[in-house]
Amino acid sequence: MKIYQVGGAVRDKYLNRPSKDKDWVVVGATPEQLLALGYTPVGRDFPVFLHPKTHEEYALARTERKTKPGYTGFSVYAAPDVSLEDDLRRRDLTINAMAEDSNGQLIDPFNGLADLQAGILRHVSPAFVEDPVRILRVARFAARFGFRVADETLTLMNEMVKNHEVEALVAERVWQEMVRALGEEQPTIFFEILRQCGALAQIFPEIERLFGVPQSPKHHPEIDTGAHIMLCLQQARLLTNDTQVLFAVLTHDLGKGTTPAEQWPKHTGHEERGVELIEALCQRYRVPNQYRDLAILVGRYHTHCHCIAELSPETVLKTLQNLDAFRRPQRFEQFLLACEADSRGRKGFADQPYPQADSFRRALKLASQVDIAAILAAGFKGAQIGQELQRRRILALK
Repeated sequence: MKIYQVGGAVRDKYLNRPSKDKDWVVVGATPEQLLALGYTPVGRDFPVFLHPKTHEEYALARTERKTKPGYTGFSVYAAPDVSLEDDLRRRDLTINAMAEDSNGQLIDPFNGLADLQAGILRHVSPAFVEDPVRILRVARFAARFGFRVADETLTLMNEMVKNHEVEALVAERVWQEMVRALGEEQPTIFFEILRQCGALAQIFPEIERLFGVPQSPKHHPEIDTGAHIMLCLQQARLLTNDTQVLFAVLTHDLGKGTTPAEQWPKHTGHEERGVELIEALCQRYRVPNQYRDLAILVGRYHTHCHCIAELSPETVLKTLQNLDAFRRPQRFEQFLLACEADSRGRKGFADQPYPQADSFRRALKLASQVDIAAILAAGFKGAQIGQELQRRRILALK
């Protein structure tokens, strides 16, 4: 029996990056041997065990054979005669198909180190096409490392899309990969790669539709909405690694893909259509409620934030109430971050200040300072309390 460290830990070691991954492959062993040594079985689809002391994952070397469409349609073979190279061959990318033995000696049968040093994401074998999740993983690794996808790998990804493999993706896995990509160093690359291989139109048609649609025919005719969204996402990532904010930025202009440009100045036009699309996307991929709710608020009210100087005190107060800013100030700050990223996501605006956020913060502070105790002391009762609170808050904002 021999044990090798594999996967992300080996890759990240040669990138001088910290790694949370600690995965091990056991060659030449049976499940019974590991059980006798005190390992705990946890693998449902193939033999994986937890180390009795470190609780890290140890998997028996295995091979996989495609038996039906989708990423779960595999037959797994794990036995003592499966070699380390056999196990590494089934992996997605050469940079993830390296191993180290107990002496720290690198085993690299597919030249992953050379690709790592060259900044290339390359598939290990033609079996790459058997798992559609790999399309998302390649795009996510590109977003993390800024690596180029090898031409032959991109060709395989195109073929997978044309063969409708992405239709077998499970909603939870799509969301898992996307939300992780949003938190990577360059999340825009994730969507660019998906677009290059044709997967964006299949998985996120709401985003694909934005490319080629003018961002603002009157004020910004030089950029389309898809490019604007990518610029916004880039700016948002510079401001925060909060994936809730990043998702809201990604989806804030979805309505422009289906709404005629002449309707955009009307706040009930593309914003409300965008909210409908956000809700549909979130339902399709079972997006957590906190992501959905923030995205809807940003989609509906980001223009209110941009134009706060032009809004009446009544509208400012109503917007604060609709945002639930008095009870949820932390989410209000998330909203302001998304609005700032949207403002900066235009050519020439990346380094511009965004005073509207401070104006909105000041408005919340002023309205919050209205003393409810004073209203009660003045003798107001029942519905009159709320009416007087509203009146005094508007007066404070004026």
